Amino acid sequence: MRIDMILAAVLVAGAAQAEGFAPKGSDRVLDAGEMAAQVVGRTHEFFDGGVSFFSVSGTYTYTYSDGRRAYGSWAWPETGAEGVICTSFAAGFSRCDMYVHDGTRLVLITEDGDRFPVRIAS
Repeated sequence: MRIDMILAAVLVAGAAQAEGFAPKGSDRVLDAGEMAAQVVGRTHEFFDGGVSFFSVSGTYTYTYSDGRRAYGSWAWPETGAEGVICTSFAAGFSRCDMYVHDGTRLVLITEDGDRFPVRIAS
């Protein structure tokens, strides 16, 4: 029951927050098919050494460059906002991120507008 409540809160938060992203004019926001192919089930290594993984079963893992890990679960926002995926972390917080392609690589954009290019996707 608790997991269902957390997941519902993430979905509602994602629907409200998806409108706040500001991709650049040259960014192409990933559609649902691209999200499924390029994000879910793939490992993304960022330039700071961090690695994220959205499993096909709905779990999420982020490994920091020093080896520490953050665990959670992910879901699509209820609105089906293009390029947006929301994560509920085991530590008790949640956030939504948008994925775009900037013409050369995949880029994660946070709700605050921070951009994290993906160095390696596998």
